Amino acid sequence: VDFNTGVYGDRLSSLEKQLICPICLEMFTKPVVILPCQHNLCRKCASNPYLSTRSGSTVTSGGRFRCPSCRHEVVLDRHGVYGLQRNLLVENIIDMYKQGRTGGNTAGTDWPGVEVKPEQPMCEEHEDEKINIYCVTCSAPTCSLCKVFGAHKDCEVAPLNDIFNKQKVELADCVSMLVGNNERIQAIVSQLEETCRAVDENSRRQKSKVCETFDHLFALLEEKKSEMTVKINAEQEEKLDYIRGLRRKYTEHVDGTAKLLETAIQTMDESEMALFLQVNLNAPRPVQHFMLAAKTLGSDTSHLDKVQHGYENMDHFTANFEHQRRALSDIDFIKRKQRLHLPITDNFMF
Repeated sequence: VDFNTGVYGDRLSSLEKQLICPICLEMFTKPVVILPCQHNLCRKCASNPYLSTRSGSTVTSGGRFRCPSCRHEVVLDRHGVYGLQRNLLVENIIDMYKQGRTGGNTAGTDWPGVEVKPEQPMCEEHEDEKINIYCVTCSAPTCSLCKVFGAHKDCEVAPLNDIFNKQKVELADCVSMLVGNNERIQAIVSQLEETCRAVDENSRRQKSKVCETFDHLFALLEEKKSEMTVKINAEQEEKLDYIRGLRRKYTEHVDGTAKLLETAIQTMDESEMALFLQVNLNAPRPVQHFMLAAKTLGSDTSHLDKVQHGYENMDHFTANFEHQRRALSDIDFIKRKQRLHLPITDNFMF
């Protein structure tokens, strides 16, 4: 059978054009890599140093180059061309194509242009007859004797070449469809990868905004806390200074009373009446004056201030943060519908 004739030959030739590398202009050799633009190259051709741009880097260790088919710029990672994804479907199609070109003899697949025609199989029931027709009813190849005398005499048959070309055309159509589907799926995969990168970038940006907003809130809270603490400290120092001064005055009053008490006790220790009276007569003050001073100094503190009840209380600095606490608890992202009706603020819109 001549595989290059008829509709099948045209389809096979069209398929072969799709399997040609745009660099070496020969059929793809494994491994075949697929570019982000969905075009394919032999890996060895993609490693060609003449593909690299003026950046100075090589395509085997990073850098960039342009697709020879569409001129789309391909950016490589540190793995170079070895980081590009292999197109296993194209590699399988190449194997199927070469197998079809050689009639199933894979030994000749490495010799382009050489077609090895296998021996035509023989009929199992009529060993001397070659299989030369196709039973359409049983969907099986057979020989002419089977149609005339054998199991297929009542079946519909067709020339083997017609069925062969028809099924080859159908298979070529399936292969083309698989290639097209693969390209579409690869495009979807590339789009999904790009979407993943966009999600990562947008997430990092929004997290940065949220952290910046909360840092601003923390700064405002710290500033307000400092202001309120300063007010408490000021009144605390004012009250403590007043109490310390008052305590000093009362201490001086107690010291004076103690000295007067000591003098009175020493005077009372004198048992001789004459001496007692004489000592007090010679003293700076008579006994009457001493007793008057004792009564005055011991009981009269009206000239000293007194701390009012509740003076130590600092409850007037109590603050109600319940409203703010609820507001902080309700912090959340703005819903899409709400965002359309809210004014734009500087730092507090998430």
